Amino acid sequence: MPRGLAVQVSLICPQCVLWRPRLPSAVQSQRLICCTNCQESHVTLTESRHIDRSDPDPEDLDMLYTSEQRQAILQVLNTASHKELSGIKLLRGRKSANIMEHRNRHGPFTRLHGLLEVPLFKHKTIMRVCQTILSPLQEPEKREKKLHGLRFIKPDMERKQLLAAKTIVSIVFGIRRIAWAHVDRNLTVLDWNQEESHRYMKGPYQPSLYLEEISTAVSKLPMADFFVLERPSISVQNTSLYPVTLHLRTVEAMLYGLLGAHFPQERQHRVLSVVRTAIGKHFQLMVGEARTSGRELVQQLMVDSVTQEHPRVMFPRETLARYRRLFEKAGLDRGEELCDALLQAVAFYEFLNNNS
Repeated sequence: MPRGLAVQVSLICPQCVLWRPRLPSAVQSQRLICCTNCQESHVTLTESRHIDRSDPDPEDLDMLYTSEQRQAILQVLNTASHKELSGIKLLRGRKSANIMEHRNRHGPFTRLHGLLEVPLFKHKTIMRVCQTILSPLQEPEKREKKLHGLRFIKPDMERKQLLAAKTIVSIVFGIRRIAWAHVDRNLTVLDWNQEESHRYMKGPYQPSLYLEEISTAVSKLPMADFFVLERPSISVQNTSLYPVTLHLRTVEAMLYGLLGAHFPQERQHRVLSVVRTAIGKHFQLMVGEARTSGRELVQQLMVDSVTQEHPRVMFPRETLARYRRLFEKAGLDRGEELCDALLQAVAFYEFLNNNS
């Protein structure tokens, strides 16, 4: 076939673009092809290849909607502020800024097709944006913002649930002891005690032994809205302390099981875990990555309860003497769990009050 001969095939020229041609493989790249729509224009096959019809025709964007729908979409695109555009989920970030820049340079959009000239907008994106504007999805109510100070509490709890707590029992456990502090929302200490056991870590970890010992401690705990456990901070990668880590994790799991026994019926968590280092930072007890003793701080809280009109923590006078004796009897090495349980309760409420 001579070069330049017009060949009649199914092809639409750029002026009449309506659909993608299917060209015979025998047609050479530079031969002229006659438009089957207007029967006049002739283009080379090379030129025709620029007519990419893999996606629906951009012109179809305006044809997909009624006149009223197009006007409604254009009204939003042309009059909405940057903040309002950013409020549309699909227009967040750079897309809304690009629309504003295009409007400032070229004026309001007159057709939906004009969005194709805006960076980051392609056919499918535009269709989704248009659908969102016409039928905005009712976004589910955002979960109530969690308290910044209690972000270390697990599992996550809604702020209103935590604010409704009248009392909590703060629990800290070690190798030999389980200590607790029962404190109300006014930071009044209602109960403060500990249970000792010398049967832990004696030989193999017998489930029956742990059940007996931990059940005894749990039976002495007062009722409360939440039970707050200190989360063990020893890394599982520290192999030299693996027996201690195993013990602490076992106690934690059994406390969760015994204290949270009603979860299947209530479907509400009453047992929480708190990061130990977060409490240390709150009371400025951290030295590097290590937490120092809070014994002196607790002693000062007991003194302030008597000497100050509005103390940080209130110890009822009829119980203060007993708590002091218990604390002194525990000794330097046996009172750490008691200290930590009380400080954990105080920090819990102070974070809660500071964010209310």
